[in-house]
Amino acid sequence: MSSNTSYPKEKINILFLENISDKAVSHFKQNGYTNVRKLNGALSEADLIKELKDVHLLGIRSKTQITKKILIAAPKLQAIGCFCIGVNQVDLKAATKQGVAVFNAPYSNTRSVAELVIGLAIMLIRRITDKNIAAHKGIWLKEAKGSFELRGKTLGIIGYGNIGSQISVMAESLGMKVLFYDIETKLPLGNATSARNIKEVVSKADIVTLHIPENSSTNNIINKTVLKQFKKGSILINYARGTVVDLDALAITLKEGHISGAAVDVFPWEPEKNGDKFTTPLQGLTNVILTPHIGGSTEEAQENIGEDVSNKLFNYLEKGITNGSHTLPALGLPAVANAHRILHIHNNVPGVLSAINTTLAANKINILGQHLTTNDLIGYVVLDVDKKLSAKAIELLKQVKETIKVRLLY
Repeated sequence: MSSNTSYPKEKINILFLENISDKAVSHFKQNGYTNVRKLNGALSEADLIKELKDVHLLGIRSKTQITKKILIAAPKLQAIGCFCIGVNQVDLKAATKQGVAVFNAPYSNTRSVAELVIGLAIMLIRRITDKNIAAHKGIWLKEAKGSFELRGKTLGIIGYGNIGSQISVMAESLGMKVLFYDIETKLPLGNATSARNIKEVVSKADIVTLHIPENSSTNNIINKTVLKQFKKGSILINYARGTVVDLDALAITLKEGHISGAAVDVFPWEPEKNGDKFTTPLQGLTNVILTPHIGGSTEEAQENIGEDVSNKLFNYLEKGITNGSHTLPALGLPAVANAHRILHIHNNVPGVLSAINTTLAANKINILGQHLTTNDLIGYVVLDVDKKLSAKAIELLKQVKETIKVRLLY
């Protein structure tokens, strides 16, 4: 049985923002979805409220902020695809309450970030930045002073997740020792060893790289106090989130010479678009590499992300599969022949499933298959019902108390 939505494909509106990979656009167009729009930049809250009135699927990257107000104003929105690693730009609680599935690509650009971190470590420990600036100024600066090999040095990784663990393997292949810290217990890869706390990592590591999320517990986690605990002459790399390092404190520490170099890709405030003015207290400092949030920005990574997230959006739209969603409970089911499939999203309170079954049974609607899964806030029911009675079933299900959304899939 081929997967097809009952809703005409030409009436399904899809909007992609922030110059998302053409892979995502072509994926839907090749499958018969004609109303696919792609815009280069992010949109403000006011503009999004206007644009999303009739949109069913939305694709964004890290700049677009999806607020509760936006979600309430988008009654037709079924799913949001975050074409990046994180989902902190979406109000997940509000999306859950509105029954909007939210997907992302947590693994698709890990290689791109990992490779760049290793490259930056080499550039900084060799003080290539100073020599590059001198050469551009016409000054010949051929010296070995302050330049070292990675081999035999200790790499400290704070956050041993998908990226951190991959960097761990790559660093060991270059002859480095690896010491890591994570708030969760993680199985070390290779010969990496786990530290008891951040202080142990920064006090022993020659190079410290951060791979932690943005939340209240990580805000300025690398602050004035922690920077003083760093090993003398060590290097800091932040290709994680802009709020995890106190940049003013880092600038002071660099000027004092306690830390010998840094590479920073993410900042507490970042410009909206290319060409906008950008300032940071790290500008003008020697042996500091500044990049404009491009850690995962390779053509391979963007293609992988485009394919990964668009597949998740497509599978939810056509099959009701929610695997990988941050808002709806995970559920993936094969199609059932000779039946119509209905998706029912409701508040997770006792008695809803009973009400669904009682209502359908009272109206002599035969349920051929039924699956329920829940999270703390909502329940997700997939019902396969008799084709002849699906239209009536849809109307009855909409009237069940605690219903958030009902959709006829096929």
